[in-house]
Amino acid sequence: MSTKETLKRINPSSLNVWEELMTEADRFRNVLMRDLFEQDADRVARFSLQVGDIYLDYSKNRIDPEVLDKLLQLASETDLKDGVRKMVSGAQINETEGRAAYHVALRAPRSADMIVDGENIMHLVHAVLNQMQSFVERLDESWKGFTGKRITDVVNIGIGGSDLGPVMVAEALRPYHVKNRKVHFVSNVDGSHIAQTLAELNQETTLFIIASKTFTTIETMTNAHSARKWFLEEGEVEDIRKHFVAVSTNIDAVEEFGIDAQNAFEFWDWVGGRYSLSSAIGLSVMVAVGSANFREMLNGMHAMDQHFQHEELENNMPVILALLGIWYSNFMGAQSEAMLPYDQNLQFLSSYFQQASMESNGKMVDRSGKRVTYDTGAILWGGAGTNSQHSFFQLLHQGTHLIPCDFILAANPSHRLFKHHDLLVANALAQCEALMNGKSEEEVRKELIISDTPEEQIEEILPFKVFDGNRPTNMIMMKKLTPFNLGALIALYEHKIFVQGYIWNIFSFDQFGVELGKQLAKALQPEITGESKPEKHDASTNTLLNKFKAWREY
Repeated sequence: MSTKETLKRINPSSLNVWEELMTEADRFRNVLMRDLFEQDADRVARFSLQVGDIYLDYSKNRIDPEVLDKLLQLASETDLKDGVRKMVSGAQINETEGRAAYHVALRAPRSADMIVDGENIMHLVHAVLNQMQSFVERLDESWKGFTGKRITDVVNIGIGGSDLGPVMVAEALRPYHVKNRKVHFVSNVDGSHIAQTLAELNQETTLFIIASKTFTTIETMTNAHSARKWFLEEGEVEDIRKHFVAVSTNIDAVEEFGIDAQNAFEFWDWVGGRYSLSSAIGLSVMVAVGSANFREMLNGMHAMDQHFQHEELENNMPVILALLGIWYSNFMGAQSEAMLPYDQNLQFLSSYFQQASMESNGKMVDRSGKRVTYDTGAILWGGAGTNSQHSFFQLLHQGTHLIPCDFILAANPSHRLFKHHDLLVANALAQCEALMNGKSEEEVRKELIISDTPEEQIEEILPFKVFDGNRPTNMIMMKKLTPFNLGALIALYEHKIFVQGYIWNIFSFDQFGVELGKQLAKALQPEITGESKPEKHDASTNTLLNKFKAWREY
């Protein structure tokens, strides 16, 4: 097929099924999930799926078979299958930037036929994977710093997709970390981040990975040059090649920095930043967990890729999750959704998918260049349970907002504190049950009577203890948080994001909205440092600029 194929331009709100879903939403305003369970003994079997060791229970949602059928019809009438076919075939579906969005190729086996612009790219992908593995083996066996000491600390310097994914996975797979080596991450241009990281390290035993496709990202390169300056307090310029490597395509800039070109790891313009974890951007992850575990993560991603590509829509886990999100966002009035991993090692999962989801689908123009007339890009947020229960769960249970929640849980822990894990699981399951069932006036009154609360106090306190319930949740349970299952989980949400963007008729793989603030910051910086005269800004910006200069003490 031609890689010049474009995605179809179908306005979902122009379809009859969109209006039918509006009608279904009106019907469901006052439907209680607890009643749906009583009416359908097979509800859990009907609304659950399993892919490998990942099980999705989506029965605690405000849907019935008729709603699900219409959501699937929406996917069918926007021709989702055609969009999936084009993505997995290497078509230039990132049309505004004239490139493919081909992250599925990064985890495909070498024997696969993955074509970009007429070229099977799998030899390129696996050549870089092998280069990464060779580098990690050298770190394990023979790599020495400028004084002949082994490398004990590796610092990944990146931002956005060059940081969030590696940070999340390195933390998620902490039980799989290799011994005698620590991996650190620096992203924020706030000097505190790199200063505090370097304060604990030694130039003789530290190696830096500079992750920037263009080697020009201002935050990353500012931190990189600070790291370089710190290193040169002890080492020489010719020693930089023993302590710095790069993930980049700008070889000239890499060499100018002092890095050996042989220690530059390539990735390609068809790899989007927030989908680059499975490329050389994941080098820091491979350093942390070893090449075998990294490749297992890729295998898990590929397994979910295959499920997404080949499974029918009604049994397709990413599709179901995406359609549920569309149901709440576009028809039930939800403005956000929460991701709640009940696993401390997954504490950065929601931060990672904040970027992947909101940078992808936070768009107000459709694929025809017209303003959309419906909501896109739900606000995604969250945190790890059980800490979250003592933070924002009050709003989930008794707030005025409808916030669908994804609970993520491993049946088996990565430790041997089984009593802790049993309590963790009990909390996760209980929260889902409580969000669905709530607590009625009758139930609250009964509890208060049993506790011998005086009658006059019962009437006073009763309204405050009522829980409406009927708050939707998904439970995603995996057998254990392994590299393979983590990879499958990541790919699951990647494809959910693609499906939603496709049905919303938007381009999910550009991020022009990120650029304006960067352009203005670049213009403001010389005004702040006094290198140029102040330009005309709005009154607020001018006042703040002057206040900063008045207070500045350096």
